[in-house]
Amino acid sequence: MIGLLLVVLALAVGGCVCVVWAARGGPPWVRVVSRLTLGTAGLLRHLDKNRNRNRSVSGNDGLVRPIM
Repeated sequence: MIGLLLVVLALAVGGCVCVVWAARGGPPWVRVVSRLTLGTAGLLRHLDKNRNRNRSVSGNDGLVRPIM
């Protein structure tokens, strides 16, 4: 389990390094890894936004909401 976490962390750090390097004009393979990293981040952001929206609509989180 810890090994999997370390692999994911290493991939995330490597992707961030490639994004910075590609912004400074790195080689073509760095630009590809940069696009993949940014695309994955956008997908995860979209999925998290939808998950939070679904949770607040369908779940009872204990908050009192004003009636409008």
